[in-house]
Amino acid sequence: MEVSRIRALRGPNLWSHHTAVEAIVRCTPEELSINAIPDFESRLRALFPEIGPLQATGHDDAIPLARVFELAALALQAQAGCPVTFSRTTPTLEAGIFQVVVEYSEEDVGRLAFDLAEKLCNAALNNSHFDLASALHELRELDEDLRLGPSTGSIVYAAVARNIPYRRLTSGSLVTFGWGSKQRKIQAAEMDGTSAIAEAIAQDKELTKTLLDAAGVPVPLGRTAIDVEDAWNIALEIGLPVVVKPKDGNQGKGVTVNVTTREQLEAAYIAAAEFRDDILVERYLPGNDFRLLVVGNKLVAAARRDPPQVVGDGTHSVRELVEQVNKDPRRGSGHATSLTKIRFDDIALASLAKQGYNADSVPAKGTRVVLRNNANLSTGGSATDVTDDVHPEVAARAVAAAQMVGLDICGVDVVCDSVLKPIEEQNGGVVEVNAAPGLRMHLSPSFGKGRAVGEAIVAAMFADGDDGRIPIIAVTGTNGKTTTVRLIAHLLTTSGLRTGMTNTDGVYVEGRQIDSGDCSGPRSARNVLSHPDVDAAVFETARGGVLREGLAYDRCQVAVVTNIGSGDHLGLNYITTVEDLAVLKRVIVQNVADNGVAVLNAADPIVAGMANNCTGAVTFFAVDSNLPIMAAHRVKGHRVVFIENNEIVAVEGKLTQRIPLSEVPITRNGTIGFQVENVMASVAAAWATNISWDAIRKGLKSFMNDSDNAPGRFNVFNYRGATLIADYGHNPDAITALVQAVESMPGNRRSVVISGAGDRRDQDIRQQTEILGNAFDQVILYQDQCQRGRADGEVVALLRSGLANAKRTTDIKEINGEFIAIDAALSTLGAGDLCLILIDQVEEALAHIAKRIAEG
Repeated sequence: MEVSRIRALRGPNLWSHHTAVEAIVRCTPEELSINAIPDFESRLRALFPEIGPLQATGHDDAIPLARVFELAALALQAQAGCPVTFSRTTPTLEAGIFQVVVEYSEEDVGRLAFDLAEKLCNAALNNSHFDLASALHELRELDEDLRLGPSTGSIVYAAVARNIPYRRLTSGSLVTFGWGSKQRKIQAAEMDGTSAIAEAIAQDKELTKTLLDAAGVPVPLGRTAIDVEDAWNIALEIGLPVVVKPKDGNQGKGVTVNVTTREQLEAAYIAAAEFRDDILVERYLPGNDFRLLVVGNKLVAAARRDPPQVVGDGTHSVRELVEQVNKDPRRGSGHATSLTKIRFDDIALASLAKQGYNADSVPAKGTRVVLRNNANLSTGGSATDVTDDVHPEVAARAVAAAQMVGLDICGVDVVCDSVLKPIEEQNGGVVEVNAAPGLRMHLSPSFGKGRAVGEAIVAAMFADGDDGRIPIIAVTGTNGKTTTVRLIAHLLTTSGLRTGMTNTDGVYVEGRQIDSGDCSGPRSARNVLSHPDVDAAVFETARGGVLREGLAYDRCQVAVVTNIGSGDHLGLNYITTVEDLAVLKRVIVQNVADNGVAVLNAADPIVAGMANNCTGAVTFFAVDSNLPIMAAHRVKGHRVVFIENNEIVAVEGKLTQRIPLSEVPITRNGTIGFQVENVMASVAAAWATNISWDAIRKGLKSFMNDSDNAPGRFNVFNYRGATLIADYGHNPDAITALVQAVESMPGNRRSVVISGAGDRRDQDIRQQTEILGNAFDQVILYQDQCQRGRADGEVVALLRSGLANAKRTTDIKEINGEFIAIDAALSTLGAGDLCLILIDQVEEALAHIAKRIAEG
């Protein structure tokens, strides 16, 4: 078995809505049925008993090794604790070659599962060893390193529950929610609205106390010490006992509480100095340690934090008691679990010594032994939810503390006996405020009920009913995609929306190009969705990007499918038939939002059939309103767009809108058939985004099909009285549409300049000139810049062979070079002639044509 071409599908894809890893698996003839391999399944189950059934009950079909590989990759992830359920193995037309797809929750974990699954299968084949325990441990460790921690995870899960899209920007906790102008960001439990100044204030504990005191929030006395001697003088000044801590520490690092002697203070000073040069000495407040969580202007959770401790049983030593406590499955080594293992280190030993114990002491039964003075969960402490107990005055002081510092999400640390009564009545105080506070003590407290803090944070970022989404219009098909994308974007812009657009020419935001080249894939789409100035997005969606990586978004508001043609890269990546291509193209239709719309070409039966795969509404468009599917859809009150009396007509129930084609310049008064279809699709898409009909009419009237607005899309020029047309058409369906268009235009002598893309089938290349040979007097063949895997001259030879039976063409020329070919065509033109130039290097070719026109 050979596993190759492993790639991650990071969005909805050909196979499912899930993220997944895809691979090509080649099996030997002997591996096409594991039943033919003696004892294979028994050896496999001995190595991995949890792999589960290899096929449904009652079936006895041959099971290829590729299927075993698939199920092993899925089961290994599931056994490691990953929430994955989807997998699939599909045979290709090549014997023994399969496409295997397995869901992942973390991409690197999914890739590792593929590697381990291959080793498992080989071990079963060769009757060799496979260390299952080690494999699962490796997967778990990697998953824990990569997956979101409990704090960030709770916010993400809350957003998902509200249908708010999210994307991790780093492998850490930086996450963006929503798209474009509606997006918000968090890092851990810190929102993008929190200023760096507020965070800096929170880090400076002395400044924080000064500000809180000015706001009337009770705080303990104290200040920064210059050295140990100064620290002792401060302690005497404010009165023992004191707390010694770094001025801008976190997670309780370097903090020593209840310091009562000079010796203890010197040791505490040294401990704090390991983390910061500036050391704060403040009055020790006796009482319990409470963490109050403030989000916006509300207290949303509160917990009492208790220091790590064990209770003696009269039998076991302190060390043994700690080991017993650490066996609690809730206790982990990091922040991924609700509790952290108790550290048995020098600080713990020092704490024991203060209580008269050492590691081997056996405390009496029922005796409480404290292992640390601070109660941070990160050092083994525990938390008890007290949200319902918080007195309104205590909550008010916590909110005042957060707002005085300027934190949107704030962990306020209060020391007092109880939160049942005001802090001032207990001589308690706020000892610290924390930016980006840990949330796990509130999500999964050691005792009491968890609180919906993730939901509270999401609610602070997004108002009720706001899902952070902007309209996404995805456009696919064989021909007309780029023009349709550009026209839809123009209509949205005309309506006042700041629009981002991707197509085969580049990436555009508000009409400004920010990237060039073929940008019809998911990476470019993600860049647009990340742009803060985008209110709506229109994406040309090419087959290659969907195959390589899937979609860049989970759902789109509108999916437009223009048509499905036979010349669209068939034969690549196991897409061998028009039906295969349709299954791939309909991915955007399958991922229309429930309240979204699929805009489908009713004149193309394959496209029209995609309506069955849409969970949203469907708008059909076609020139002929009498097509049975159009008529039936209209009778049901659904939306249709068609042509009648040289007008675009949009109908829904009793609503009818009409736009004369004479007011749509790119159709040339309705004579350019493929442009009429592009306009109908664009109008239906704009209608689906609920922009006004006035904006649609205005946009159609102002959209000019020139080389600036739609480069390479039927750009028409006048050259010495001859008509020049430049277009990027490069498949038989596009050529047919172009021929139909130019036949409606006057032209004495007709010539065409053409090359061919090498990554198409031989018959598709030949068919282009078979069509042209019946419509043009002269054909100039040229070899384009990139042959895409073809030998030198091979494409031109195929194009020439397509002219063998030409009915009209009598003049055939072969020229090496696109610009030389253009010049050759121009040199033969006279007034009243027509020349169609099928360009390859769009921008460069259009610039060359413009230069020749300027030269006259």
